[in-house]
Amino acid sequence: MKRILFTCAFVSLLFYSFQKEKISAKTVTFPSLDGLTITADYTEIKKSAVWIVLCHQARFSRGEYKDAAVKLNKMGFNCLAIDQRSGNECNKVKNETASLALSKKLPTGFLDAQQDIQAAVEYIFTLNGNKTIVLLGSSYSSSLVLLEAATNFRVKAVIAFSPGEYFKDLNVAQNIKTLNKPVFITSSKNEAKSAGALYTNYENVNYEQFIPQSEGEHGSKVLWEKSLSQKEYWEALTPFLEKLKK
Repeated sequence: MKRILFTCAFVSLLFYSFQKEKISAKTVTFPSLDGLTITADYTEIKKSAVWIVLCHQARFSRGEYKDAAVKLNKMGFNCLAIDQRSGNECNKVKNETASLALSKKLPTGFLDAQQDIQAAVEYIFTLNGNKTIVLLGSSYSSSLVLLEAATNFRVKAVIAFSPGEYFKDLNVAQNIKTLNKPVFITSSKNEAKSAGALYTNYENVNYEQFIPQSEGEHGSKVLWEKSLSQKEYWEALTPFLEKLKK
């Protein structure tokens, strides 16, 4: 009996180790459209799984998704969390792309980061072929992912945390009029009106907006384990994610 119990415990340990190894991220690099090297955290749990490209908010890095990527992996999604050239640091993870861009004296404005998101989509598509690619953005990058989805046929759906009109020379609402893919938009309660205003000009039958009961927070920080609002945001987002698997 002791031998059987030991064997079962050993098998369980192996299974746990395999599962842990299976969802651990590896750091990858690939070129942006202008040749700048992009650093990203890459987690593939299953070849056939949907890919979510995770894009951070201003002054942040791919570290914004340390919590969320793990949870998304457990829900059955592959993840690529990228460092955009407009950012700095988050959760003790330095933005390597932004640091390199500054050293090369390349522009690091919000709109300059659009090419980094496009390059990330191309990177996943090239590695994995015609798989479903979802873009998830936070703050300024949530507006960028909406813009990218409007013109990039490889993007199948969008999740936008606190989108808005962040760009001086470009109107987001006008430029996403043709976007008729599944879209999930959310924000803090105070930002709900401005976030929803991006869709006032037309009707997207696949559009969903979640307005929290709590005050919430700006960007995808609401998905962090330490966020007081994380439960209601995950509960709202999960059904949308599940539909993307079908």
